[in-house]
Amino acid sequence: MSTYFTYLGSSSRTLVVCCCLLFSGVIATAQSIINPSVRSSSSFAIVIDSKTYEAAKDEVTAYRSSIEADGLGAYIVYHDWKDPDEIREILRRLYKASKAPLEGAVFVGNIPVPMIREAQYLTSTFKMTETIRWDRSSVPSDRFYDDFDLQFEFLKQDEDAGRKNLFYYKIKPESPQYIEMDIYTARIKPPAEDPQSGIEQIRNFLRKAVAAKQELNPLNHMIVSTAHGYNSNSTVSWAGEATAIRTSFPALFTTGHSIKFLNYRNADFLKNALLAELKREELDLAFMTGHGTADLQLMNGYPDASAPQPSMENVARYIRSKMRSAKESGRDLEEVKAGFQRSLGLNDKWFEDAFAPEKIEEDSIFNDNLDIQIRDLKNINARVAYINSCLTGSFQLNDYLAAHYPFSNGRNIAAFANSVGVLQDLWGIELLGILQHGARVGHLLKKTAYLETHIMGDPTYHFQAERQAYYNRIMGDPNTPAKEWQKLLKNGDADLQSYALTELFKTQPEAQFTHQLFGALTGSPYESVRTQAYFLLRRYENTDLNRLVRLALQDNYEYLKRKATYDIAEKGDDSLFADMLAFYVSNREMERVIYKLDWCIPFFNHRVSEEEIDRLLKNDPGNSDLYHKLTKKISYEKQKLSKMEAGLRNENATEKEQINDLRTLRAYRYHQLAPVALEAAADHKRSAKVRVTALEALSWFGFSYHKNDILNMCRKLSGDADPEVAAQALKTIHVIKDSGRRPF
Repeated sequence: MSTYFTYLGSSSRTLVVCCCLLFSGVIATAQSIINPSVRSSSSFAIVIDSKTYEAAKDEVTAYRSSIEADGLGAYIVYHDWKDPDEIREILRRLYKASKAPLEGAVFVGNIPVPMIREAQYLTSTFKMTETIRWDRSSVPSDRFYDDFDLQFEFLKQDEDAGRKNLFYYKIKPESPQYIEMDIYTARIKPPAEDPQSGIEQIRNFLRKAVAAKQELNPLNHMIVSTAHGYNSNSTVSWAGEATAIRTSFPALFTTGHSIKFLNYRNADFLKNALLAELKREELDLAFMTGHGTADLQLMNGYPDASAPQPSMENVARYIRSKMRSAKESGRDLEEVKAGFQRSLGLNDKWFEDAFAPEKIEEDSIFNDNLDIQIRDLKNINARVAYINSCLTGSFQLNDYLAAHYPFSNGRNIAAFANSVGVLQDLWGIELLGILQHGARVGHLLKKTAYLETHIMGDPTYHFQAERQAYYNRIMGDPNTPAKEWQKLLKNGDADLQSYALTELFKTQPEAQFTHQLFGALTGSPYESVRTQAYFLLRRYENTDLNRLVRLALQDNYEYLKRKATYDIAEKGDDSLFADMLAFYVSNREMERVIYKLDWCIPFFNHRVSEEEIDRLLKNDPGNSDLYHKLTKKISYEKQKLSKMEAGLRNENATEKEQINDLRTLRAYRYHQLAPVALEAAADHKRSAKVRVTALEALSWFGFSYHKNDILNMCRKLSGDADPEVAAQALKTIHVIKDSGRRPF
């Protein structure tokens, strides 16, 4: 149990908050809170470990003063933190303060890292078997600290001496199963192995953050970069994003402002141009999309080439890299060579220089120039960087790429990044335009974060704008009246309107607001508003999803069409197949949408899909190739599903085989197999592990036409004699009911 005693008197006085946490009779030491020195409608918390606070007290105090000078009262909360629960409870209390509720917090220095398990449906795409090492199969996430409705069960602290700062939790079955952050958060966690050098980096960053708040810097210079192997590979997708950015940031396209679009096709080594832009002193916002790792931003692959010579050079590099990899792994080089000669028709000449020292050096330099390395991130001046990539924000590690943005010697103050892998088809630019109106960057995170999304740096940073105080006040106050948001809907700004819709959704009657949202979806000139209306409508259980996706397929925004194909796959309704196939035939220039349609065609009833493909394509000479492609695909998938179904029904199948088949349903929505999975979940002859896996897999079918069958079965099994089965059945009920509240 926890009991709190606090004095809320003189606002500038240091308080001692006695947290009597009774664990085995041990009483934890007290936390110290320094109250805000100014009055404000909302407040902010600087949460820091005691050692860092003592070493950087002057810088922390100056940072707090700079926040308060901007009209936001700030607490300083310092302690020798033992676990995340201590921090969460303090933040929850500050949030519930009646006069100035907490709007955000920043975690400075050595702050415990919550590692979340059994909640992969709250990420954009992360799906990893959780039987491997926990530090790799869990999601580092500060949603533990900023979404107070989520309910967590503590599992353990990491046993490794180098990972004692990691604490593992899972979300309880009875918890809400969607993210709706109460406050925004960020990390000021330097990339440092040595604690002392880390403290010095923190001191330097805080000085920089204070200086940045003294600038009168509007958002008037932006870059957008798109790397290889991502949505930028589709020119239609890339063009759609450029058009949406134009409607969200119209001022940037006028004289005296600038916006640049960098594409991996522009150069064999895009990183040189991108780094030059990131170091440009006047750059305000950098939105970067591409693949990534904890220490790389991947920019280019081998050069796109149609001429013979560069094509041959690509093949030569490929062969040399494969031969070197084979040697490193101890494989028989002659056998590997013979395999490539058979598959690619190559003679011996292609293999002669694979191990020549000059070629090894040449290839090493070439590969190094393809991607942004940590060592490249010097003097980054983009005030805000959005790194729409996997893993660059892996803040559970001592060193991670995103930290090198705010902790570079340049003027970067905040970097958005992801702690695990992230979905390509995200709505990455959602609400991005609010930043030009002076909204604090934390307000953007609060509306758009998945389990993995975080800010590295100062979440209170904002650009200079005419009505910045007003927008930050209404965005930071949870009690802003609906009439204020209705006013914003009359504002001629795309992302302010979109933001207002998200707030009105919380308070307006469903029937009335459904009508308003459909009006926005069909009538707004702004991609941002139409897409936001779509996402909000799918959150209502009573929304006619078939009508919704049909409207989205008719939209001119490529991303919204793409999103509709996701939901068609999730629903699996036979009546939608004809719409989907007709769209497929007439929009084959939309590579990303077509890719998704190819992926989801097998999820439909094969009899219906075969009949519709025959009706539309069989006698059309102009589509004979497509007809053969799709019929072949359906034939293959029928055999695959038949094999999976037989395996799931096979009483002699091993537990491992059953679990592997069931886990496939987490990524591939084979609606035809949902009834088989339900049978497995209800079968008391099967192991509890198989039954739990079946129920967990079915939790991903929140939009499926089998949804009600799944819910009915879970209600029965929530009283099962096996406690693990009963708990997962309850959790699946909540996950399915909350499916509409998650974008994917």
